[in-house]
Parts: sequence; structure tokens; C-alpha cells
Amino acid sequence: MKCQKCGKEVFLPFKCPYCGGYFCPEHRLPENHECPKIELAQAPKREEMPLNTQRKREPQEYTVTYVPSEQKRKIYFSSKEVEHLTIAALLVLGIGLSIGISQPTITRIGGPIMLIAFAALVTVSFLAHELAHKFTAQKNGLWAEFRLMTMGLILTAISIISPIFKIIHPGAVAISGFAGKKSVGKISMAGPSVNLIIAVTFIALWLVTGYPILIFATAFNAWIALFNLIPFGILDGFKIFLWNKKIWALAFTSSLALTIFTYPYL
Repeated sequence: MKCQKCGKEVFLPFKCPYCGGYFCPEHRLPENHECPKIELAQAPKREEMPLNTQRKREPQEYTVTYVPSEQKRKIYFSSKEVEHLTIAALLVLGIGLSIGISQPTITRIGGPIMLIAFAALVTVSFLAHELAHKFTAQKNGLWAEFRLMTMGLILTAISIISPIFKIIHPGAVAISGFAGKKSVGKISMAGPSVNLIIAVTFIALWLVTGYPILIFATAFNAWIALFNLIPFGILDGFKIFLWNKKIWALAFTSSLALTIFTYPYL
């Protein structure tokens, strides 16, 4: 998310409790980002006391303005977030259905009904990944909500009709608050972990039933986990790698193994 004052990209922006904007550490204070509601941040005046009871302020005295922060560890959704999640889910559903453009793919997956079921599983897997980040962050006392991103939204929409590439990244969970390396690592690990659990579950069901849709769903979740675990830039893998290299290595190799295993069956 970008600072609304200087435009700098910030992984964990600060939310102003007065105007509701998001800012980098340099501009988090109301006076540093020209907060339109800065008067709410002013300390209240002391009640006037009779002259004979007032005492002189000592030179070492000072006042402190406390900025309230969200401390309740609860799961919540705003109306704006629900709207963004709904739009993202519809786009991802379209991506799932778009693989049915070719008749051979529909045949391999088990027919039109199975194609619809696969699209639903893709959508649920995407939402599970994002909500895992959100719930883990909120349980750590942080503000966390899903938000659409313009470029990701456009690329995802194009992917629905494009036979060349498929990109599923309409948005991401924005997080704000104070968090250490360990907390950030756990929050980042939550998404890929859910996809790995789903992938293992589906591949076990596939081994028992043999339904093609399950191996396709396994491949999707394995790929989502693998891509997000790449230790680069803003991806989850970079933050996990900084926190715990052993956990990152285990998750990355697991998702890579699942991706390689499922590839010949697609």
C-alpha cells in the first residue's frame, strides 16, 4: 500500500485514527501528513482552577498525546472489503471457467459440470489463501482487509479471455500496525500453508477416487503456493525467508514437489 502523503510503497502502513488515511512511518503523525482532522489530536485544555490552588508548571513537565490503536483480536469484515472480495471472487471464477475454452481440456477434467466444480474450487482456494493472511493478522491485533489493486485487476480480467497466460492477482490483504519479523513471517506463511493443506487433501482424495478434477485442483493449489513462496520482492516467500529459512525451505520444496508430481496428469 502507498503512503497517501508521499506515495512511498509501505508493507505495513500506519492508519491515522483521525482521518482514516494510511501513511509511511515518516508521515504517520497527524501533523506530518497535514491531517484534516488534526484538531481531534490536540490535548484537551485543563479545567481552570482557582488561583489559590493552581500550581506552577515545572520546566520538566510535558504532555503526551496517545494515539489509539486497534487492540481487540477479533475477526471482522467491512462493507468495502466484502465488495472487493466479491469482485475478486467473480474474476477468479471466470479464470477457472476459462480453461474450458478448449474441448480437450473439458474432456480431461470430466465434462462441463466438473469444469464448473473446478472453477468453484479455484475460487475457494484463492479466497482461503487471502483470508488466511487476514485472519492471522487480525488475531495478532493488526488491521487487515482485502483490497483490489488496479493493475492486478486488469491483468486478471484479461486472463479470463487470454489463451496465452493466466494471472490470478486481483488484489491482496492490506495490513497495518506494529509487527515484528516473526509476526510478519507467520502472517505471510498462512496463505501458502492453506494452499498446501488443500493440495495434500485433494491429492489424497484423487488417489482414492481417481476423479480428474481433484488432480487439477491439486495442481492449482500447489502452483499458487509455489509462486507465492518465491523469495523475492513483495511475495510471501521473501518475508518467510527473512523470518525462518528452514520453514521457507520446507514449504517451498513441498509445493515444488506437488507441482512436479501433478504436471504429467494435466
